Amino acid sequence: MPKDIKVLVCGAAGKMGQSVVRAVDAEVGFKLVGAVDRTDNPSLGKDIGLICGISETGVKLTSNLKEIITKTNPDVMVDFTMPEIVIVNAQIALKAGVRAVIGTTGMTKDDISELSKLSKQNQTGAIVAPNFALGAILMMKFAKEASKYFSHAEIIEYHHDKKLDAPSGTSIKSAELMAESRKEFGRDSVKGKETIKGARGAVAEGNIHIHSVRLPGIIANQEIIMGMLGQTLTIRHDTYDRTAFMPGVLMATKKVMELDYLIYGLENII
Repeated sequence: MPKDIKVLVCGAAGKMGQSVVRAVDAEVGFKLVGAVDRTDNPSLGKDIGLICGISETGVKLTSNLKEIITKTNPDVMVDFTMPEIVIVNAQIALKAGVRAVIGTTGMTKDDISELSKLSKQNQTGAIVAPNFALGAILMMKFAKEASKYFSHAEIIEYHHDKKLDAPSGTSIKSAELMAESRKEFGRDSVKGKETIKGARGAVAEGNIHIHSVRLPGIIANQEIIMGMLGQTLTIRHDTYDRTAFMPGVLMATKKVMELDYLIYGLENII
């Protein structure tokens, strides 16, 4: 029988990290071997299962990534931390031959390029995805196809008020994919004047305007509005619970076992 995939979770005590821990613990063919979080987390030393509201796992929350990698020899590190932390974590993991599945958003193109080089140098696979919800990936695919026919487009992305980066990684990735089908979307038909700076949003790849909403009560939603003469098309995805991301995380964890290079975007594996 094939061995279980040994998984280490970084950012394990955070909301997304806890969801990953619960998903890995419940999934046949996966084995949770490590849980890492910040040095100032008051729950360090406690069983991660109890922190996540499930049965004890035998895995204690720690802040020492290098030590837990040496101790448990994981196959895959799943990281939902912060941009300045994930780069360091990924460097440690990839240099140790541990594959990486990264859901941390806010990384720059240079960050991703750096990780791609590191992945190739160490012949160790990595998957970086702005969004792991399969519905969100399909939204981006549909929008890319529709971009062949619609000349104008704007994106409105909605996230909870604790999200630090704006615009979201999903909206940036959406614009990049849409620009692959249409180099430049139509500019405003008249030269407008912003009476409040930023009213028209940020301008992303392909001249697509992105508007970011941050409110309590929201997890992650996005709508792509496309226009042409006499009609509009709206493609929208809504997330109601963080469990929505888990099938994609588990899929990426399986897929990364086959890779020796970095893939950016879950659309490349579905």
